[in-house]
Amino acid sequence: MSTTTVQQTKPVFVKVDELKPGKSGYNLTVKVVESNPVTPATRKNVDVMKTGATVTLRNAKIDMFKDSMRMAVDKWGLIQVTDPVSFEVNRQNNLSLVEYELVTVPVQ
Repeated sequence: MSTTTVQQTKPVFVKVDELKPGKSGYNLTVKVVESNPVTPATRKNVDVMKTGATVTLRNAKIDMFKDSMRMAVDKWGLIQVTDPVSFEVNRQNNLSLVEYELVTVPVQ
């Protein structure tokens, strides 16, 4: 009987200003500046997203909602509360306020 070993790679962490619409697989450590759940809080992950908390998001994705980016962590991702970090949040670069427009490019 043969055994297969799976080589695990270290996660690559990105900064918030590197997020792009429609992409997935993001790993980041963030500070929760403000928490406004958009649906009734029925899942435990919502409870850890308290204002002021520092959390690590694994395998997060960017969904589009009303022409704005929204961070999502589904069943394939992970949210973990972590120790506070020393970085300051750049409130001037609020990606939630950036509107995107879907452009269809004709195939030639």
